[in-house]
Amino acid sequence: MIPFAKAHACGNDFLIVTEDAAARRDWADLSRQLCARNTGVGADGVEFFAWTGSKSGRIRLHNADGSIAEISGNGTRCVAAWMSSMIGAKAGDELRIETDAGLRICHINGVQPDGGYSVDVTTGMGIPSAARKMVRLGDGRSVEGIAVSTGNPHFVIVVDNSDFSVAGTEWQEIGSQICTHSDFLHQTNVEFVRIVSPNEIEIRIFERGVGPTTSSGTGTSASATAAIAFHGCLSPLRVVAPGGTQTVRWDGQGSELELTGPATLIARGEAWCG
Repeated sequence: MIPFAKAHACGNDFLIVTEDAAARRDWADLSRQLCARNTGVGADGVEFFAWTGSKSGRIRLHNADGSIAEISGNGTRCVAAWMSSMIGAKAGDELRIETDAGLRICHINGVQPDGGYSVDVTTGMGIPSAARKMVRLGDGRSVEGIAVSTGNPHFVIVVDNSDFSVAGTEWQEIGSQICTHSDFLHQTNVEFVRIVSPNEIEIRIFERGVGPTTSSGTGTSASATAAIAFHGCLSPLRVVAPGGTQTVRWDGQGSELELTGPATLIARGEAWCG
C-alpha cells in the first residue's frame, strides 16, 4: 500500500508521496499506476517528497506518463499546501522547497482550514528567459512563437481568436506536434495565449508528459513572460486558464518572476500498487 495525499491548483492535480513510502519502488512505474485516471487514483503527476527541515523539503516530479519534469509551479504549490497542513502553517509563513530547477520559496498569504484545506501562495519562480523562435512542422508550415525557460522549457504561441486555433488547426493538434518536435531535445510544454487587455491574458496548455491540462504554474509564468516581454502586457498580469486564474508579477529581464494562486488538498489515502 502506498500512502498519498492529493491536491489541486486550479484543477491541475498532483499526488504527494513521501520518498520513504516509495522506497525500493520504480518511481516512473509507480507514477504511471497512481496517475491513471480510470485504474489508479488519477493525477497529472506525482511529487515525491522528503523533509529537509521543519519548514523545508525536497521534491522530484514525475509526470503522468512516468517521465521526469524539472518543476511544476502548480505542483510545487500543491506541496506547499500539504506541508502547511502538516505543520499548521499560518499566513506570513515561508516554506522552502528544493526542485530539480532550483530552490523555490513559497510565501503563505492565507490559509482556509474549514470546508476543505486551501492556501493562497506566492512562489518565487526564478528568473525567466525568452527569445523569439520559429518551428517548422512536418507538413512544411512554420509556427512563430517564443521559447521561454522557467526552469523547464516552454514554447508560447500568441493567437488572435477565441478557440486558440493556429492557421485553422486545433490548438491540441499543434501542441502535440510541437511538444515532441525535434527542435526540443527534451520535448517542450506548449502554451497558446490570447491577449484580452494589457492586464489580462487567457491561455490553453499542452503539457509535456500530460497533454492538454486545465492549468500550469510554469505555463502561466511562461505565458506571462512572453506577453510582457514581447506583446506590451503589464505587471501584475492576470492569467486565466480553464481551471482558474493566477497572477504574475515580473519586472522584466533579469528579475525574478512571482506567481500567486491557490492550492487545495483533496484527499488522503492509500493505494494498492503492484
